[in-house]
Amino acid sequence: MTVTTYQVEGMTCGHCVSSVSAEVGKVSGVSGVEVDLAAKAMTVTSQGPIDEALIDAAVVEAGYQLARIELLPQAGGSCCGSGGCN
Repeated sequence: MTVTTYQVEGMTCGHCVSSVSAEVGKVSGVSGVEVDLAAKAMTVTSQGPIDEALIDAAVVEAGYQLARIELLPQAGGSCCGSGGCN
């Protein structure tokens, strides 16, 4: 089982939650969708990894956007700049 959490931008009410849940739930391989309006988060459960482009397309079809988060290496080549993580 694979569980992936995404940030969704633009949701403001229960109808938004229903729309996102319904569209993402139609994606082949998705077995569960939980949307947390307050956190602007969506947790998708599936039997295996699902191409993020399919999830993104479903969220866009519902009228919203996945937040884009890019993690870039910090000073020292580590995730936090301390040099202790690799």
